[in-house]
Amino acid sequence: MSIFDSILKGIGGAPDDVTNLATKLGIDPAMAEKAIAALGKAHQAPGDTVETASAATGLPTDTLNQIVAAIGGEGSLTEFANMLDRDGDGNPLNDILGMAKGLFGKQ
Repeated sequence: MSIFDSILKGIGGAPDDVTNLATKLGIDPAMAEKAIAALGKAHQAPGDTVETASAATGLPTDTLNQIVAAIGGEGSLTEFANMLDRDGDGNPLNDILGMAKGLFGKQ
């Protein structure tokens, strides 16, 4: 189970896992994970969340809007971003890397 699966299961109304979400949208699960991470990061940045994530991932805005809707809307993005950015520095990527290292027993 991926980190994103755990987070999605914790958000009410979200799909059970990234694979199911990706299947519903007709995209690769790895791209769905990348999109979710980009949306979480973009939500904390100035500008339009979906457009910023689209520029980062190359996915069309309509696909990203479907992901936002599937995970519970903009409010869930705030929760998701907070879950990813554990240290509150505005950069969830370093925290995601830390979580991944923890999964593989590295520090």
